[in-house]
Amino acid sequence: MATWLWIVIVIVVVLIVLAAAMAARRRRTMALRERFGPEYDRTVGAREGQRAAEADLRGRERERARLDIKPLSEAARVRYTEEWQVIQQSFVDQPEEATTAGYDLVNRVMEERGYPMRDFEARADLVSVDHPDVVENYRVAHGIHERARQHQASTEDLREALLRYRSLFEELLRADDHAAAPNGQAVPSGQAVPEPRQPVSDPTLSDRPVGDRPVGDRPVSEQPLNERPARSQQATDVEEQR
Repeated sequence: MATWLWIVIVIVVVLIVLAAAMAARRRRTMALRERFGPEYDRTVGAREGQRAAEADLRGRERERARLDIKPLSEAARVRYTEEWQVIQQSFVDQPEEATTAGYDLVNRVMEERGYPMRDFEARADLVSVDHPDVVENYRVAHGIHERARQHQASTEDLREALLRYRSLFEELLRADDHAAAPNGQAVPSGQAVPEPRQPVSDPTLSDRPVGDRPVGDRPVSEQPLNERPARSQQATDVEEQR
């Protein structure tokens, strides 16, 4: 066989291998984009290039795969939901304390489900694997919480933080996609956990867009607060005195 023909064959083989490698990389990229959504773009912007970002995201997936993340029992879901209602009610009179309590409650739920409670960034990275649509809410809320500890956050900032914490809280309380709801029906993915008690009055928080930063593509809460019972006269009097 002529030498030039061998050269052509080698070139063709090399091109096929390169094309296969590029196709495989595109598939990996598409899979990561689909799984992480907006978190993919945020990571690419935060890292030095796409390859470093994708290596970071794959590392998160491996770390998450080593964990045993369990759904909450129905009793725990009811208990935590009732605790959140109390926190939300207390916001009108004690916004800083309510926001701190919301932060602590989210952390307790994460710990019970099996997330390792080391530094915040590590927690956020793991949350991004399971809940990529709300992890940015978690980060923004944490930033406000840190400012609030220095008394540098306004009441509106605190309201935003609590709403953002709630978006993750509701995700953490959801049963698995195929778990059974109390009435025996499957819980659809993305559906908020039904509240076990009469909905509470929410005189300060609302589901209107908060702040200038995007909260995400879906509503912060699946149950609009403006459909809940009207605020109590006592809460109205407190606001008027302010």
